[in-house]
Amino acid sequence: MKQFGKILKFELVGYLKNKVFIGITLFLVIAIAVAMFIPNILAFFKSDDGTAEPSDLPVMLIYSENTDLASLVKQYFTEPFSDYNITVGEGTVDDVKTQITSGEAECAFVMNSASSYTYYVNNLSMYDSNTAIADTVLQEVYRVNAMMQSGISPEQASEIMSAQIESSVISLGKDQMQNFFYTYIMIFALYMVILLYGQMVATNVATEKSSRAMEVLITSAKPTGMMFGKVLASCITGLIQLIAIFGSALVFYHINKSAWGDNEIIASIFNIPVDLFVYLLVFFVLGFLIYAFLYGAIGSTASKLEDINTSVMPITFLFIIAFFVVVFSMTSGNVDNTWIKVCSFIPFTSPMAMFTRICMSGVAWYEIAISIAILIGSTVGVGFISAKIYRVGVLLYGTTPKINAIVKAVWKA
Repeated sequence: MKQFGKILKFELVGYLKNKVFIGITLFLVIAIAVAMFIPNILAFFKSDDGTAEPSDLPVMLIYSENTDLASLVKQYFTEPFSDYNITVGEGTVDDVKTQITSGEAECAFVMNSASSYTYYVNNLSMYDSNTAIADTVLQEVYRVNAMMQSGISPEQASEIMSAQIESSVISLGKDQMQNFFYTYIMIFALYMVILLYGQMVATNVATEKSSRAMEVLITSAKPTGMMFGKVLASCITGLIQLIAIFGSALVFYHINKSAWGDNEIIASIFNIPVDLFVYLLVFFVLGFLIYAFLYGAIGSTASKLEDINTSVMPITFLFIIAFFVVVFSMTSGNVDNTWIKVCSFIPFTSPMAMFTRICMSGVAWYEIAISIAILIGSTVGVGFISAKIYRVGVLLYGTTPKINAIVKAVWKA
């Protein structure tokens, strides 16, 4: 245990003093701070009342020989085209064209009838969506105009058209949309941390082996203590980095909470329930450990540092496949399909699959318990096997050993 503590401390200090680790962490914290302060930054550059003066907005002309129709269209265009100064055009169609080409107006809707118009603009942008918005609004204008011609007052027509349908939704299980965002963030964070720190564990082990330092270490410390010390150090470092990143995001969010208003996406990310947060930590730590042990074991079998990428490729592919199975299930809305159910009990995929099902579906407590028990047992087992491979790996130099040679050596160890 004393040797394990020394190794853990040494590896942990090495990670925390790494300039790349410090630089990436600071960069992400600063980036999140800027993102969380965006509403206040944008508000700072706006006018005092938060709205632009009509004279500062580009002009949109509404022209029709029927002045009542032009006034009605202007009334209904005011809200959807709030970034324009809506003005009723005067004169002829040629006068409207002249105002656009001269720059006095940016665009114009010439109403041929209540259900037909011509859109004029000097240079049509590939992102111009005015006609799409107008088509939706003018459908309502046409109906109101038809009602008015039938003797219904404009007020009555507007009341009929603006009638709101009241509804309520009661979910007897999980609200997938509410839980989608922090579930996806957790899965993506686990994906990035495992690939980053797993590669670092494998690289560190391979570096020790190539420099012959491993041969000295293995004589003064038990392989199990060395492997568990290295892996736990990388896990603690990853958790510290995530706590720094997501903790700062939580602090910055609460500082700017009023500025974000009722943004449901942002709110759902930071309002994760306590029970789901506990499951997040359990599956995150166990998922990281089992892959880190695998990366460490593979790193010990590499004879040269250049062989690392090739050696760890099968593990990386396994994890990427698990990631895509979960992501595709999430985006399809069916997180109870056969694939993800099976993946929920396979230790290499359960950290992502079972957590996703817990967040976005109803899972029996015993299924969760079985999944966690299998994952804990597999993590411990993989850890001890990795320690044996680590011990045997000291003697494996030259060409990259085959799997059957490693199995035989571990069995005899």
